[in-house]
Amino acid sequence: MKNVYFDNAATTQMREEVITSITEVMRENYGNPSSSHSFGRSSKVLIEQSRKTIAQCLNVSAGEIVFTSGGTEADNLVLRSAVRDLGITHIITSKIEHHAVLHTIEQLKKEYDITISYVRLGTKGDIDYLHLETLLQAKGKALVSLMHINNEIGNILDIQHVANLCKANNALFHSDAVQSIGHYNMDLQEIQVDFLAASAHKFHGPKGVGFAFVRKNSGLLPLIFGGEQERGFRAGTESVHNIIGIEAALKSAYYHLNKEVEYIKDLKRYFIDEIINNIPKVTFNGNSDDLNKSTYTLVNICLPIPPKKAAMLLFQLDLKGIACSKGSACQSGSSQNSHVLTEILSDADLQKPSIRFSFSIYNTKEEVDYVVNVLKEFIE
Repeated sequence: MKNVYFDNAATTQMREEVITSITEVMRENYGNPSSSHSFGRSSKVLIEQSRKTIAQCLNVSAGEIVFTSGGTEADNLVLRSAVRDLGITHIITSKIEHHAVLHTIEQLKKEYDITISYVRLGTKGDIDYLHLETLLQAKGKALVSLMHINNEIGNILDIQHVANLCKANNALFHSDAVQSIGHYNMDLQEIQVDFLAASAHKFHGPKGVGFAFVRKNSGLLPLIFGGEQERGFRAGTESVHNIIGIEAALKSAYYHLNKEVEYIKDLKRYFIDEIINNIPKVTFNGNSDDLNKSTYTLVNICLPIPPKKAAMLLFQLDLKGIACSKGSACQSGSSQNSHVLTEILSDADLQKPSIRFSFSIYNTKEEVDYVVNVLKEFIE
């Protein structure tokens, strides 16, 4: 039995150079960054250098990067403060966003009685940009929250177009970019998004650290209060080793980007071809089989298996050493269908098993062959 990890959209294996950087800092730089002595100052210098490196990767100023515990906290920071402090009364989003956005917005509606509008979706889960433009013309101060890359079906948002629409209508724009930072070049001087969320463990960094991009003079206020860390944006002693880890991971991701994109894209093409050739009647969810309209890192397939047999699929794959998922890892304990697929699939297709396979530089075509053969045998 092989061990095949095809669940990189859930989390990724850390790069060796990231582990080395983290270990060195844990051993040598243990001072509290808020302390005034030399031990503290050396830790503080490392944090600020990391902030500058990340800012350079995105072409923004260092003061616009706020370290958080991950993408969920970054989303919460932006959305809650936008309503609480910036006077947002209308949030425009979609029903296929990550729950870090959807559940936060639902809670904000209970607390502040804001208006929530959901932009229409096409049959493949694409955003209806004309409908978005119409929603932006409604009364009230608006914020648009749309993810750059969908974590389940891989659809790519035209983030530049949405940013332009928001600017033209005096609305703020927040994007959960957890699946795109580290995988796509993003120049935030060209893309006028106001707020953005990222998480290190999606691009071969450590878990428990991410950042929010907060465009300067936005007026955003803290979510967590206490000390003056992160320029007052986020109280609490900084996790120095994790911050060094996210810096190292992002540097490596962008240094190797072109080469690694081509490798993973070729792997995805091969996976699609092999699935089509070996499993008749397989279909692809969203745009995940279109390399121009979806991320190169994942494929979401709907398999021609009856419901009773489908219930055993993930269990059988796990027995064969194959790691994949039926949706977001954050809802893996739920017995309900993926909220993303529920919005775009027919009732008949929802009865069939849908599986997300997501790839990284550590995967191979031999692993693809193994997975396709296991699926073929199970179906037959």
